[in-house]
Amino acid sequence: MHIFFPLLAVMIWATNTVVSKAAAGVLEPGAISFYRWFLAALILTPFCLKAVWQQRQAIRPYLSKFVVLALLGMVLFQCIAYYAAHSTTATNMGVITSLVPLSSLLLNAFMTKTKPSMAASLGIFLSLCGVLFLLGKGHPASLLHSGINHGDALMLAGTVAYALYGILLRRWALPFKHWHSLYIQIVLAVLILIPVAFSTQSMAIPAEGVGLVLFAGIASSLVAAYCWMHGVHHLGADRTAVFMNLLPLFTALIAMFTLGEAIQIFHLLGGGLVLLGVIVAQMQSWKKLSQSK
Repeated sequence: MHIFFPLLAVMIWATNTVVSKAAAGVLEPGAISFYRWFLAALILTPFCLKAVWQQRQAIRPYLSKFVVLALLGMVLFQCIAYYAAHSTTATNMGVITSLVPLSSLLLNAFMTKTKPSMAASLGIFLSLCGVLFLLGKGHPASLLHSGINHGDALMLAGTVAYALYGILLRRWALPFKHWHSLYIQIVLAVLILIPVAFSTQSMAIPAEGVGLVLFAGIASSLVAAYCWMHGVHHLGADRTAVFMNLLPLFTALIAMFTLGEAIQIFHLLGGGLVLLGVIVAQMQSWKKLSQSK
């Protein structure tokens, strides 16, 4: 029963990737970025504000770290995705987002000056080949003269930002409850996004955009977070992380049925190599997990 929760979380996040693409023709990226987190903050405020306010003295020394986390996880990664959606497909966005675990591995190795294992190195190589095949639409050599699509490049940058977010979140281990920590980050993200909101051409929410904002602000930001935390609590972080491998598959299928995006051979081959690389890189941690039972 517990596996239902992380599975639902991944399905929601995959749907949100499609929502980001759908929002590209309806809402300004700066507008939906702001409204998403503003709505999430409004919903959490009655449940978290009092407790967070009572802990304000304890929170103050960690405030700079909370700002960095909000900037990386809520602002850069999520906001970049809305801008990327204007020039790439939801399917590509899902595949590129699945690189977060490998990006985390590479960044962590760089930050700790440790050499990746053989399995991790092979996984990185396979995923890199898959990404090049995907971005080159089946012809990786074409990237040498045409370059990377603007939206795909933005998603790669966002993936690195979110990978760094995950590393710092684990490394800092801020001594606060998950929901209180999330609430602080969301409130700070709203404050950071105010200049972005003022700089956007229009903050209007047309009728067809209301559902998109509600889904992003409630389902993706809060419901999925609850489901993921539930999975981590009952299954453990490593077992729960495995479900993220389903993100590109769910995203491609949802995009195909809702947006009419066609799944091409290069999607299957490139995405398959990316997924294979992620699985190979995670094999060592899975082995350790099974041995610890």
